[in-house]
Amino acid sequence: MDIVLYALTVLLYGGLAVAGWRAHRDLAPAAALAGMPSGAQLSERMSRASGGSGIGRALLGVALVVHGVLLHTTIFPQNAMVFGFAFALSAMFWLGAGIYWIESFFFPLDGLRLLVLPLACVASIMPLIFGGVRVLPYAAAPMFKLHFVIANIAYGLFAIAALHAVLMLMVEKRLQNMRGVARHASNGWLSSWLDTLPPLLTLEKLLFRLIGAGFVLLTLTLLSGVAFNEQLVDRAFKLDHKTVFAILSWLMFGALLTARRVSGWRGRAALRWVLASFAALLLAYVGSRFVFEVLLHRAVV
Repeated sequence: MDIVLYALTVLLYGGLAVAGWRAHRDLAPAAALAGMPSGAQLSERMSRASGGSGIGRALLGVALVVHGVLLHTTIFPQNAMVFGFAFALSAMFWLGAGIYWIESFFFPLDGLRLLVLPLACVASIMPLIFGGVRVLPYAAAPMFKLHFVIANIAYGLFAIAALHAVLMLMVEKRLQNMRGVARHASNGWLSSWLDTLPPLLTLEKLLFRLIGAGFVLLTLTLLSGVAFNEQLVDRAFKLDHKTVFAILSWLMFGALLTARRVSGWRGRAALRWVLASFAALLLAYVGSRFVFEVLLHRAVV
């Protein structure tokens, strides 16, 4: 049954990604020749060419349901819990794709879809490749389940925020390169792809909305982790690599939000800070498990 879910998930994500990139490849040259004034129009045409925005969203909704069922059946088999860095990445990009899906109802984000869906497709198949996972005997504990759900939602929010930051850096660099240069001089697949994105201010608004929500959930993750650890081993605080990187990431995101509110911090420096903060979180959440499970062949608690 699991292999069928794996195949269906990859087929749906991969098919939508291929359809989106084909539509982009076919429409970008025509848009450049026609002198299309806005990326929103190109994004709309891409949606229609790749199956229609309504059909595309419906298929992505089906893909998210299938991927969610797959994660549940593989992570929670028979009242136990199996987990590892590959499962962590799969869950992170499942939530990231879900957040994109919700955002797409309010903003033209077909350019972001071209990036999110291939990543979600690759991440969904990784648990089949990397089987070095661990079984958690305390998976049935209500406090742990609460901690696990909150943590994964927080990491999914930060994952999609990091993708937003990458795209914003690319857009800013392109705008700088275009100063004093005619628009047609920057034509190409990358330029036309960036044209499908919303305006930079819209991306910035989405970015800090995601970071704000993720920071609240990361705070709850740390608090629920302390409560769960106290319930499990009668010790409220365990200073290990995972805790250190998680707290460091929390401090960095908190500093970013504070600077944003106090001084309106924005631009490349803020975007690079977002990526550095996410890198610290990734080391806590995925990196430590990868090192222990794949490189050291040890389970982590």
